[in-house]
Amino acid sequence: MELFYYVVFGVLTAIVAVFELSKNKNDRTPTSQAFNSFKNNYLVVYSLMMAGDWLQGPYVYFLYTTYGFGKGDIGRLFIAGFGSSMLFGTIVGSLADKQGRKRACITYCITYILSCITKHSPEYKILMIGRILGGIATSLLFSAFESWLVAEHFKRGFETQWLSLTFSKAIFLGNGLVAIISGLFANTLADTLGFGPVSPFDAAACFLAIGMAIIFSTWTENYGDPSESKDLLTQFKGAATAIASDEKIALLGAIQSLFEGSMYTFVFLWTPALSPNEQDIPHGFIFATFMLSSMLGSSLASRLLARQTVKAESYMQIVFLVAAGSFLLPLITTFILEPSTEKGGGITTGGCLQLLGFCVFEACVGIFWPSIMKMRSQYIPEESRSTIMNFFRVPLNIFVCVVLYNVNAFPITVMFGMCAIFLFMASVLQRRLMVVAESHKTKSQDNWVVTKERDTEAEPLNI
Repeated sequence: MELFYYVVFGVLTAIVAVFELSKNKNDRTPTSQAFNSFKNNYLVVYSLMMAGDWLQGPYVYFLYTTYGFGKGDIGRLFIAGFGSSMLFGTIVGSLADKQGRKRACITYCITYILSCITKHSPEYKILMIGRILGGIATSLLFSAFESWLVAEHFKRGFETQWLSLTFSKAIFLGNGLVAIISGLFANTLADTLGFGPVSPFDAAACFLAIGMAIIFSTWTENYGDPSESKDLLTQFKGAATAIASDEKIALLGAIQSLFEGSMYTFVFLWTPALSPNEQDIPHGFIFATFMLSSMLGSSLASRLLARQTVKAESYMQIVFLVAAGSFLLPLITTFILEPSTEKGGGITTGGCLQLLGFCVFEACVGIFWPSIMKMRSQYIPEESRSTIMNFFRVPLNIFVCVVLYNVNAFPITVMFGMCAIFLFMASVLQRRLMVVAESHKTKSQDNWVVTKERDTEAEPLNI
């Protein structure tokens, strides 16, 4: 079965290469030199930030086990991280809008570096503090950087369509290529060179420090609403009012929570799904395969977003349905294939089919990120962008904490079935978002025509 992994990885590599090398002028949007310089600067910083995040992933659970903690203690550490993101995320998001997004990005670097430093201590309380800091940092990573980019993009007068180029390339690099390289680099530091499981966290801190230096020296500050008269509570009320009064924003938040909740659940489920009887599977290589699938998705998204006639609101309905179908595979293989009861060994036939399905899901993830970023840039008001984006993460973090707490209470097939239902609901809501957006657009055009006709009638006749 080892050949199977190499075949899947090789085929995905070939497809990604063909997609990237075969882009023609219809797939590329002509831009300016100033924009390219701005985009490349952001991509360097974003890649460094994501490297700081991805380097920690492969060894965080293993590091805790080396300190002698069991599954229950480790589970509570993970819950603390998501709970921290839920509780403090909206606060740091509001501070980013008020005090400046550049400051928030620098705060992310400092907070995550401190979180990395705590990994040197075997004390449970210190590790808990590190998880809390990591949760705060995660909220900033997924709100402050995007908010800074959108505001700075329009402040510099760049075309709206060009924003999609930065989004898709950031996901291709940060969530694809950088993730693969980070996993391999972490493995080299910890195992090949023998520096131990804490060494990837030290490397992450170094990358974060380099990125922070670039932000300090090259980024300018921008704000949401810097008004001195608005305190945090007023900003919270403003963000909540915007979500409640604009159906498009509320739908976007629900779609994001449903998809990301399913995605984070998948992170905890794919290992036991592929090795239900402790089969020997190459976790690192499978992780790299998933990231390659995500790169394929982001490459496809860049082609779709480059075409002005193709709308994210439309094709994302299909993407959510495909993602839901991929999560039904564990259910289907349970019924059509006899489950193996043999302990150990290699991956089973059912596991191979599920792995292919999971690669399809990861490709959907690669399409999702630049597409949801594009829609957020269209519908979320600038003055409270970071606050609203972190509001979206509250139900997501509640969902993930509940799943983590009850991960052993339900069979894996039930969990995947539940996620498939959530993804189907996301598709339905995406359909509703498209209808509402088109309705608002039509009304705006009708109002413009009526106003124009009135102005014409009011003009005096030149006789």
